[in-house]
Amino acid sequence: MASTPQQQQQQTRAALKAADAAERRERLKRALPATVELLQSRQADRIDDADIDAYVALNWLEWHGGGLRLTITGRNVCAQSAPTALV
Repeated sequence: MASTPQQQQQQTRAALKAADAAERRERLKRALPATVELLQSRQADRIDDADIDAYVALNWLEWHGGGLRLTITGRNVCAQSAPTALV
């Protein structure tokens, strides 16, 4: 059964939305180590509010006692992002 132009348009929008989400997630993944450095140096005010919200939604950061901290998932993401030494 062939899809209608409206269904095709909806599929295209869904695909674009998924691609945008994947691109944003990848950008956040690349930026996470620098974000952690800002948190460790108590410069969280330099992290964009939208990025903080996204990190929390991804469960990479969490609010704890009025501050942000890296979650176990966030630590794993950072470890995956770390360059590996060549032997």
